[in-house]
Amino acid sequence: MGSLPATSTYIFSEDQQKLNETSLLNLFKSQQGYLNYFFKHLDLSQTLKFTQILLNSKGTIFFTGVGKSGFVAQKISQTLISLGIRSGFLSPVDALHGDIGILTCNDVVVFFSKSGNSEELIKLAPCAKAKGAYLVGITSTEANNLMGFCDLNLYLPLERELCPFDLAPVTSTAIQMVFGDTVAIALMGARNLSKEEYAANHPAGKIGKSLIFKVKYVMKKQQELPVCKEGDLIMDQLVELTSGGCGCLLVIEDNYNLIGTFTDGDLRRTLKASGEGIFKLTVGEMCNRHPRTIGPDAMAVEAMQKMESPPSPVQFLPVIDEQGILIGIVTLHGLVASGL
Repeated sequence: MGSLPATSTYIFSEDQQKLNETSLLNLFKSQQGYLNYFFKHLDLSQTLKFTQILLNSKGTIFFTGVGKSGFVAQKISQTLISLGIRSGFLSPVDALHGDIGILTCNDVVVFFSKSGNSEELIKLAPCAKAKGAYLVGITSTEANNLMGFCDLNLYLPLERELCPFDLAPVTSTAIQMVFGDTVAIALMGARNLSKEEYAANHPAGKIGKSLIFKVKYVMKKQQELPVCKEGDLIMDQLVELTSGGCGCLLVIEDNYNLIGTFTDGDLRRTLKASGEGIFKLTVGEMCNRHPRTIGPDAMAVEAMQKMESPPSPVQFLPVIDEQGILIGIVTLHGLVASGL
C-alpha cells in the first residue's frame, strides 16, 4: 500500500508577506475612489424615476439576481419588508420551475446584474414580461442582453473592481448595496414612515421594545411584591427586604393602597443614625412617603428615564393604578434584562 501524501504547509518569508497597514490602507483608499466614481456619475433622474415606480407600485416589488448580485437582491428586498413595503426575492432558477406563478400584472421585478448577460436572468425576463410585470434592469454594463426585455434600465457606473484582476465582484456589489439601500430610505421618507411604525416591524430589537413595551409587560405582579405594613418593625422585615430581589419594601395599607417605600439604602441610613434604636423603629416611621411611581400603561422606556432622572437615580418604581392601588413593581434590572 502506498503512503498518504504529506500535508502541504505554506511558509512565507518576510519578503513574501505583503499584507501590512500601508497595503491595507491603500486598498481602502482605492475602494473609496471607485465608490466616489459611482456617486459622481450616477444618473439621478433615472434613479428618481425608479424610486417613483417603486413608490407607486400597487403590487409586490420582487428582486432577483444570481451569484453575489442575488445576495444583494435578497438583502434589499428584506430592507423594504422591514419598512412595511411588500417585497420578496424571486430566485431566477426556481421561478422557471413554478415560482413565477406568484407574479401578477401589478408587480415590479428588479433585476440586479453586473453584466446584464447572466443566462438565468435572460431566461427569466421574457417569462416575467409575459406575466405583465414591470421589469427594471440594474446593471453596470451600458449595453447588455437584459436591456431589451426591461421597461426601465438603470446603469450603476463602475470604474473597475477592487480585485487586482478586475474580476471578483466586490466593488460592483458594494455599489448595488449602496444604491438599493439608499433608494429604500428614500421610500421610507416618501411614505412618511413614523418611528412607531418602524418599531412595529422590529419588535425584538431595542428600538421596537422601547416603543412597544409597556410597564405592565415587564413589571413584577402584585403576588410577587415585597410588601409590608407601616406598623411592622424594621428588624422583622429584613428577610423580606433582602430576599425580594427588588432592594426595597413596599409599604401598603390593607387594600394595597401604597403608603411609601423602604429601601436597603434607607436601612443603612437608619442604622447609622439610630444605632440600637433601630430595633424599636417601624417601617412606617422611616419609609419614603413620596416615592416615584408609574402607571401600568406607561412605556417601559419612560420608566427607565424616570428612574434615571434627578435628583438621584433609583433602581425601581412602584406601579400603581388610577386609584393609587399597588399592582406591581418595575426594576432597572428587569428593564435591562428585557433588552431595553
